[in-house]
Amino acid sequence: RDDLVEKYLFLTTSHDGTGAITAAFTPVRIVCNNTLNMALRDCTARITIRHTRDARVRLETAHQVMGIANKLSHQLEEIFNQWSKVRIEDAQVRNLIRMAIAPSKETLTGQHPDTAQELSTYLQRICDTVYEYAESSPTQHTRAAKGTVFGAYNAITGYFQNVRNYRNPEDKMNSIFYGGLAEQRSKEAFKLCGQLALRGSLS
Repeated sequence: RDDLVEKYLFLTTSHDGTGAITAAFTPVRIVCNNTLNMALRDCTARITIRHTRDARVRLETAHQVMGIANKLSHQLEEIFNQWSKVRIEDAQVRNLIRMAIAPSKETLTGQHPDTAQELSTYLQRICDTVYEYAESSPTQHTRAAKGTVFGAYNAITGYFQNVRNYRNPEDKMNSIFYGGLAEQRSKEAFKLCGQLALRGSLS
């Protein structure tokens, strides 16, 4: 009740007719503008609309986009409400962050043949920053987020949305919406949080 999420559709187009319109479902937390752009279960959060003169086809596509948005929003509501009731210890939060941020299991365990000390230090710095966000951000002190699986998930997505530095706004948008690092790590965090909420562990 104290951590509301609103439904939005994110639309992009080339404006000259050479590229398709992209529509993405993007629920946003009111308290911090944290974008939670997710592909849930067998659904997709994004759809491509081809330029066409056929009004009927456009209306059908718009109907499809709205249907996707409604379906995903109901799924997210159920999932986040459940996660907000699942308690998580500090050690689990740190482990979750490491598993979500690391690009591979080999990197996580230090067994990757090309893993250098610099990479380990770089990843650890990111993990420390995410954990600091989890502990210190005002958005993490709501009843729904503090000490819960939802809060841990929000700390990871919040890092990419609100803390991480990007070269420019376009890079940030590409990272979050078009399969970049932010979207990849957020999806991994979503999967891990689902496992944690269901089983009580990440093993």
